[in-house]
Amino acid sequence: MSFDLGFHIHRLLRAEPFFASFSRRVEKVPDKTIPTAAMSYDKDIKRFCFLYNPDFFESLSDIHKVGVIKHEFYHLIFKHLTDRIPFDPVKQAELLKMWNIAADLAINTHIQKELPKMACVPGRKPFKDYLPGCTTEAYFEVLKKDKQNQQGPYAPNNKGVPQEPQTLDDHSAWGAEDQDSGGLDSKFAEEELADITKDAVKTAEERSSGWGSVPRSVQQTIKKSISKTISPEAVLRYFIKTSTKSNKKTTIKRVNKRYPFIHPGKRSDRVANIAISIDQSGSVSDKMLQVFFSFLNKFASIATFTVVPFDDTVCEEKVYVWRKGEKKEWTRVRYGGTNFNAPTNWVNKRNFDGHIVITDMQAPKPVASKCQRLWITDTYNKKYSYFNTSEKILAIDI
Repeated sequence: MSFDLGFHIHRLLRAEPFFASFSRRVEKVPDKTIPTAAMSYDKDIKRFCFLYNPDFFESLSDIHKVGVIKHEFYHLIFKHLTDRIPFDPVKQAELLKMWNIAADLAINTHIQKELPKMACVPGRKPFKDYLPGCTTEAYFEVLKKDKQNQQGPYAPNNKGVPQEPQTLDDHSAWGAEDQDSGGLDSKFAEEELADITKDAVKTAEERSSGWGSVPRSVQQTIKKSISKTISPEAVLRYFIKTSTKSNKKTTIKRVNKRYPFIHPGKRSDRVANIAISIDQSGSVSDKMLQVFFSFLNKFASIATFTVVPFDDTVCEEKVYVWRKGEKKEWTRVRYGGTNFNAPTNWVNKRNFDGHIVITDMQAPKPVASKCQRLWITDTYNKKYSYFNTSEKILAIDI
């Protein structure tokens, strides 16, 4: 029987409430294509995923199992998957290797006694001259100098061949995409990480020794990081960007990069066809509707969209296009019950690229959406939603 990390995770983290809270919000996925473990972000399910090789984990002692688990979660805590890398990772692959090693060193300085020998640890060969407690950026600068001078972890072996240190885990998903187009630096990933971290901090603060082995200096860094909020507008911009279809047209006004002055270039007209369904059921108060429409007035500065009012059915005679730049007053057209299948089926039958549902979340889970779907509600109803979903839920202040 293959090793099942999920079966052991509670026992392994029973003395680590902070990390255990992280674990509950991260998918654990066995994957024998990677040699050890990896942390990634799955855009389809909008969740962080802890990938692990069952054979590798089964070979570890319990102490080393916990150490590797902590190592992966620290990649999230230190925002190694969501913060922007300070260079182009596609064009500068060698720098990316060093950045990955630096990230491991910044983590492993806090958990060095819990890691197998293969881990990059400050003070341990071949990093015996590296000071503990430094940041990823600081280790990165030292690594660049050592690489240039072929010393430290890059010193030649007995045969005169320069060495190339390796990371404990797989970082191949990092920087693999154009960061300007979203990649792992997406606003969805950032907000999901913020939610996970806030929950973990709350768990740690509510329990005696809830922080477990997390050093006090790291605790302060974590608390500071969650004080920064991500604007709903930024998340909406990213949603539009990832829902947008590109309509390419030839034009002689643009130079073709591959065949200049031989063939015409192409111009991309990017248009997002977004439906926004507004819950007007009786459980949604007038105050909530006012806030929703105020939010939509901000949204209208970004894009044109189709408004779909609904309660237990879609109010088709009141469906309209809200054009970019327009300002509108809030209106109520229904007071009935709530059925999320109604707007979902209405949108599914039409050619929309994205579907946003603005609601109090107080109805059963609907059928699947054929296009990307985002839920917008207030903070209270996000926490006490009637149903669970892997789709993104964005909370705004009411």
